Amino acid sequence: MNEKFFIEVTCQQKCHAEARVCGDVFISKRIKEEGRIIVVLSDGMGHGIKANMLGTLTAVMAVHFTREHKTIQKISEIIMNTLPVDSVKKMNYSTFTIVEIDPDTKVRILEYENPRTMVFRGSRPHEPEWNCVVLEGEKHTGREVLTATFRPQKEDRIVFCSDGVTQSGLGSDKMLTGWGAENLLNFIEESIKKEPDISAVNLASKVVNKANLNDGFHPRDDISCSVLYFREPRKLMIFTGPPVDPSNDNTVTELLKHFDGKKIICGATTADMVAREWKEEIIDSKERFDQELPPVSHMNGVELITEGILTLSKVSELLKKYTNNYTLGRGPADEIVKTILDCDEIHFLVGTNINIAHQDPTLPMELELRRTVVHRIARTLEEKFLKEVTMKFF
Repeated sequence: MNEKFFIEVTCQQKCHAEARVCGDVFISKRIKEEGRIIVVLSDGMGHGIKANMLGTLTAVMAVHFTREHKTIQKISEIIMNTLPVDSVKKMNYSTFTIVEIDPDTKVRILEYENPRTMVFRGSRPHEPEWNCVVLEGEKHTGREVLTATFRPQKEDRIVFCSDGVTQSGLGSDKMLTGWGAENLLNFIEESIKKEPDISAVNLASKVVNKANLNDGFHPRDDISCSVLYFREPRKLMIFTGPPVDPSNDNTVTELLKHFDGKKIICGATTADMVAREWKEEIIDSKERFDQELPPVSHMNGVELITEGILTLSKVSELLKKYTNNYTLGRGPADEIVKTILDCDEIHFLVGTNINIAHQDPTLPMELELRRTVVHRIARTLEEKFLKEVTMKFF
């Protein structure tokens, strides 16, 4: 991906008040070998299980055919040929927005029947050149698909949503015809002006919360807002395990010391080694927020010190089950996950010296060696959260 900036990707959602499953479906995919990112938001007609199934079918097809470099016409025709058509309204049962970013950081947007995608350059709206593609297939002759292509700049944001956002408040005294696209655009512009470095997660959350407020906290449709934010990367280094060869202790601790970003140490032996090399003192905490794990410790130059393998194993579990609606606690693993989610580039320094305690047959079977746990975490971060991950083993 372009070295000048990182692309933060998120989608925040709220379900229709009477549904337990969201009919809007969001999928993001990083094609690591090609350096591409594909993001899709589809809106299944109605709400609940049926809408979710239609939205999922649309989103999966959109990702698949975009990944295969199909043309705009081909992607649109295949999706529309597959989806059923409402016999009364004569429209497909799902709408969609596809955003694709290639290795040269060119953005391509393909949009069908969703509210118009917005681009912000800093806090100001930026209007890319939109083109209308008229389809010619037998089932969808005359249907229009909008497309746009542009090269983003640092601090650009791309914002797109389902009509549950623009139509929120519909029929109310203050918003008889709904919130509308213009009010949404103004709201986002003002939000960025007030907080120029607002994250993609926080901006999307503000939009969704405002739409929910417009509906009196009783959403009349599924509400989804996705934001892509092109910005300076936030970096984190996690150091765990002493090197096999003690002669490398100074080399590894110097890498950690001069790293330009946040730093976390996992493992008491590792922390002792860093403290020795840096000539710093470790301060233990007595507060215990997770009964399964020892309390955290602190030291000048790092954000956090935790226990090693057990904590990393729990980090892996938390990342796997984490969703936008999941509330993290205050335990050591939770704090690591919070830090990871707030950063873009995650760099692991992994010592491969084996701790004899972890060979104890009485320990849980799921307890894995450090290298394996780190690989699992890295895979989850890359595939689920689109993080940039590097690993160095010593």
